[in-house]
Amino acid sequence: MNKNVSKRAPAVLVWFGRVVPNLLVLAGLAAFAWWGHETGWKLPKFAALAGAGPEKEAKWCDDHNVQESLCVECNPTLYPKPKSFGWCAEHGVMDCPLHHPEVAQLSYPPVVAPADLERARRGLEFTDRPENSQESKINERRVQFASDEAFDKAGVDVRPARREAVVESVPANGEIVYDETRVARLSARLPGTLWWLGKTVGQRVARGEVLALVDAAEVGKAKADLLQALAEADLKGKTLERLRPLAGQAVAGSQFLDAEAALREAQIHRATAQHALVNLGLPIRPEDLKGLSDDEAARRVQFLGIPDSLTKALDPRTTTANLLPVTAPLDGVVVTRQAAAGEVVDSSRVLFMVADVSQMWATLDLRVEDARLVALEQKVRFRPDGRQGKEDLIGKVAWVSTGVDEKTRTVKVRVELPNPKGELRDSTFGTGRVILREEKDALVVPTEAVHLVGDCTVVFVRDKDFLQKGALKLFYVREVRPGAKSENGQLTEIIVGLLPGEVVATKGSDVLRAQLMKDSLGEGCCCGK
Repeated sequence: MNKNVSKRAPAVLVWFGRVVPNLLVLAGLAAFAWWGHETGWKLPKFAALAGAGPEKEAKWCDDHNVQESLCVECNPTLYPKPKSFGWCAEHGVMDCPLHHPEVAQLSYPPVVAPADLERARRGLEFTDRPENSQESKINERRVQFASDEAFDKAGVDVRPARREAVVESVPANGEIVYDETRVARLSARLPGTLWWLGKTVGQRVARGEVLALVDAAEVGKAKADLLQALAEADLKGKTLERLRPLAGQAVAGSQFLDAEAALREAQIHRATAQHALVNLGLPIRPEDLKGLSDDEAARRVQFLGIPDSLTKALDPRTTTANLLPVTAPLDGVVVTRQAAAGEVVDSSRVLFMVADVSQMWATLDLRVEDARLVALEQKVRFRPDGRQGKEDLIGKVAWVSTGVDEKTRTVKVRVELPNPKGELRDSTFGTGRVILREEKDALVVPTEAVHLVGDCTVVFVRDKDFLQKGALKLFYVREVRPGAKSENGQLTEIIVGLLPGEVVATKGSDVLRAQLMKDSLGEGCCCGK
C-alpha cells in the first residue's frame, strides 16, 4: 500500500506543475483587463504605432490615420484644397491639366503645347476609352501619411510620368503559310507515263523551266495532225495558185472556186491542229516551220516545248514524239515532288508544287471584338516561334474575312510578309500584333499606378512639396483617361489627366486606394460622389 502511494505522489506533482502556471497566467490577464477597464487604458492603434515619436501620444484621427491636428481632410483650412475647374467635357475628366495646367503638382510652371492637345484628341477619338463619372467628386479627395517614416513603412514607390513611344495593337495567334497567289501545283495535262524527271525538292526553278517529261500518246497524235494539216494547206495553196491564171474560163473558173474552198478548209484544219498543241502548252506558228525541209520540220515538232539544252542529249531516231513537258509557271522553289520515273500519271495527280517564297502569308485569328478595329494596309508585327532575340517581322494587312469561323469564333486576317532571305517556313506558328495606333511622345506611367475606383479611373499624384522638411505628406486623387499598354503590360499610356514630370504612386499604391475606399465607405459609397 505504501508503495502505491509513493508511486502516485510524483504524478500528482507533475500535474500541479503543468496546471498551476496556466492558472496564474489567466489570473494575471484577468487582473490586467480589470485594471484597464477601471483606468480607461487601451492598446495603441496600429496607425499610431506607424507614426513617429510624439505622434504616439497625440490624438489620432481614426478615419484618416494621421494626427488629428494635422489631418487636412478633417481640418480643410489647414491646407486648403486647390481650386477646382470642374468637368472638362472635351477630355472627360475633372480639373483637366491640359486646359488648366496650374492643377499639376510640379515645382515649375507647366506648359501645354498645341501638340499635347492634338495628341490627346487622337488618342480619345481612335476608339472607346474608359470614361469617368461626371458626378463624381473623387478628385477632391486627398490621401495623407502621418510622416516620412509612416510613408516608408507603407512600402509605396513613386515614379514620374514620362514621355515614351507607345503602340496600340490587338494581339492574335497565327501561322505562316505560302502565299497562295505565288504557288503552283503542277500536273500532266494528259494521261501518260513519266519519261524523265529533272527537278527535286529544294531546287530553285525559273519560269518556263522543264521539270519533267511525260510520254503521252495524245501528244504524238496532235503533232502528227499538225504536220498533216500543214502539208495539206501547202498542197491546197499550190493548187489554187496553179489555177489562178485560168480563173476567167468557164470550166477552169469552177475548179478555181473549188480549190479556193479547199484551201480555206485546209487552213481551218491547220489552225485546229495548232490550237490543240497550244492547249497542251506547246505553242507553235506555221511561220516557224516555213522554209524547213520535211525532216527539219518533223524534228522541230518532235521536240516541241523541250529546250535545246535537253534535246541535244536526245537521239531523234529513238526518242518518241509523244513527249509533253511539265514546266514551271513561275520563279520559285520545288517544295513537293510526288512522282518517280516510269509511273503512270494523269491530270488529277499533282506531281510538283512550286512556290515563290520571296513573300509569305501570316494567317491571324482575331477575336470578333478586335476585328472591327482592323483595316487593310495596317502594319503588323509578327514573331514566329523560335525567333527569340530577333526583330519582329513587319507586314501589312491584305485581307480581313467577312465571316466568323464556326469552331473558333474568330475572324481570319491575312498578312503579307516579305521574305527576301527565304528564312520563313511554311506552317510555322507564332504571335502577331496588328498595329492600330503609334504615338512617339505619349505620356506613360507604370500600370500598377492606375486604379479603378467606382466609376472613375484614377492615379495618386504626390504633392509637389512632399519632400520638403515639415511639409504635409499628401497624395492627390487625379482622374485620368488611360490608353494603350506596353507589350509586356508594365506601362500604361495616360491620354489625359497628367503632365510630364508629375510623380505618381506605383508599387504599393493599393495602400492609398484602400484608404480612399475606406473613407468613401464611411460616407456610404465607394465612388467619391
